[in-house]
Amino acid sequence: MPEPCPEAGIPPSTELIEQMGRFNEQLAASGHLVQAAGLTPSATGARLVWSAGQPEPAVVDGPFAETKELVAGVWVLEGSSVEEIVELMRRAPNPQLRAGTIEIRPVAASL
Repeated sequence: MPEPCPEAGIPPSTELIEQMGRFNEQLAASGHLVQAAGLTPSATGARLVWSAGQPEPAVVDGPFAETKELVAGVWVLEGSSVEEIVELMRRAPNPQLRAGTIEIRPVAASL
């Protein structure tokens, strides 16, 4: 079975999808989950790139091959502290023990 690669359109295993679904259900039941979503490959997206001195951004269509790391999905969670969310996310499924990163940051105050 090929290794999952959202960029190449190779989806995660059925096992991971099922485990992630159960994990998201637990986050929702505990009142922490606001939203969760996987992202499509960067080939389906675009970037706006502002250069110094230029009033308008350049539009760069995906894929973003030069990028070393891309976001594959996002969770928006509610909690009382970063530490609380770290403890929740330690339980995120990784059945094949693959390398990966979950970045946790508070949302800035509403603008």
